[in-house]
Amino acid sequence: MERRRFLQITGLTAIATSCAHGMQASLTKEGLAGCRPNIILVMTDDQGYGDLGCHGHPFLKTPNLDKLYSQSTRFTDFHVSPTCAPTRSALMSGRAPFKNGVTHTILERDRMTLKATTIAQVLEKAGYATGIFGKWHLGDADEYQPHNRGFGETFIHGAGGIGQNYPGTQGAVPGTGYFDPILKHNNSFVKTKGYCTDVYFQQALEWMRSCKDKPFFAYIPTNAPHGPFIVGDKYFNMYKDKCKEKQAKFLGMITNIDDNMGLLMKKLDEWKLAENTLLIFMTDNGSAAGAGIYNAGMKGNKGSTNQGGSRVPLFFRLPGRIKPGAEVDRLSRHYDMFPTLAEFAGAEVPEKLDLDGRSLVPLIKDPKTEWADRYTFFHQGRWPSKRAGGRWSNGDPDPDKYKYNRFAVRNQKWRLVREKELYDIEKDPGEKTNVIEQHPEIAADMMKAYDKWWAEVRPLMVNEDAPCNVGKPFIEQFNKQSKAGGIPNWKVPKL
Repeated sequence: MERRRFLQITGLTAIATSCAHGMQASLTKEGLAGCRPNIILVMTDDQGYGDLGCHGHPFLKTPNLDKLYSQSTRFTDFHVSPTCAPTRSALMSGRAPFKNGVTHTILERDRMTLKATTIAQVLEKAGYATGIFGKWHLGDADEYQPHNRGFGETFIHGAGGIGQNYPGTQGAVPGTGYFDPILKHNNSFVKTKGYCTDVYFQQALEWMRSCKDKPFFAYIPTNAPHGPFIVGDKYFNMYKDKCKEKQAKFLGMITNIDDNMGLLMKKLDEWKLAENTLLIFMTDNGSAAGAGIYNAGMKGNKGSTNQGGSRVPLFFRLPGRIKPGAEVDRLSRHYDMFPTLAEFAGAEVPEKLDLDGRSLVPLIKDPKTEWADRYTFFHQGRWPSKRAGGRWSNGDPDPDKYKYNRFAVRNQKWRLVREKELYDIEKDPGEKTNVIEQHPEIAADMMKAYDKWWAEVRPLMVNEDAPCNVGKPFIEQFNKQSKAGGIPNWKVPKL
């Protein structure tokens, strides 16, 4: 099937609608680099490319994200990592996850090296107020926490998910949950009221409204729709008769996210902020529970090194400056977001950072502009750890033993999956026909590039020997605060 036809049937060629604007710059051509808008980046957890109505889902209701889709320039070949912490580290640092030491989501291998400079630090230095609301998942020890990595406002849960507890520093505080979660607000715990996603958006909006003297960067990484799949009956009941219980809850969590996106866009309009705010929506990896219903024709889901494990939505909306309804089909990656946001903000990126990413601003200006091809690499990671003990230690912990397992290489036309499968993505985006026997020279070139990349990243896997028999910083701080003065109730914002 030709690529254009594939995109049509997966819902990517919807007719765009214009959005009202009052800004002076013309659409797409002028005024992007250094225009210093407010920046809101919403990233959901475990929501795949097909888990959106605007991408062709047969019954999932996402009217607000569908509206954002129509108002945005959309990237249709944007890829992240197969799992979440690696994606978060690439987004924050502009570098490949393994270069950050992030090779897993647990066992201390989720900790982003302290040598990394974050996009929050770069934007803060450029005069932005910076805030995070939701899931950090790049280290629970204090020195790894976002308040020490460029975020002036922090409102987060611990570990990789609310309630999770694994060997190492990851450990959720007692009594927390998806409803009324206990969150760390500016390094002090509060007892919130409501559903987790609602709480993040409410706090984020309250903070945005308070940023009057400088532009802001609001990072809203939700833990939904990550499991366990917990959501209110209102949302579960929307889908309980259409699919299995787990899937119904998963989809309900997405519709709840959609409602919060609607609230966000409504408030931006009410507060006269929409026209000077870059609103970005993306997700962190392939679908965890929705691929069995609809996967936009792709092979693989969360954790996979096929297309369905890494291809995710990416929408950019900035009324009056970014063209609504435009589509970019060039291959792009999560680590491209760092230089993209820096360019929008007019922020200086130190050359010593040696970023893997490149700014997407030229493509946002003109989706047909020249865009040099490149190889980009995927690896599931997640090998055993002898230091973790128990089931986590089953197998050889040497990363080199897993070099040729669970990896992929992409350029614009081809995807090499492991050493045995080669797909012509332009002609076969669903990865149905393995053509490695017809093109062995292409596979060989991609393997050479991969070997070179592995040699580059292997010395930077700094967390492989990290001890897991350590304290639980969130729990320890929570207990200390409980004894000293208690856990106060969160002040619910009046929006």
